[in-house]
Amino acid sequence: MLQNQQSMVFSPYIDIYDLVVPKDNLLRKINDLIDFSFVYNELKDKYCKDNGRY
Repeated sequence: MLQNQQSMVFSPYIDIYDLVVPKDNLLRKINDLIDFSFVYNELKDKYCKDNGRY
């Protein structure tokens, strides 16, 4: 099953994102304004607990 990825660390270089992407970037603003947590519920039954996606 898809775990809540907000707590996952994808890369040890994730801090570079804050250095490279400007604070006023449109995608950063969208991410701050919209709660995308509904996606987890929508995709929950598309993932297998043991093997990732079906």
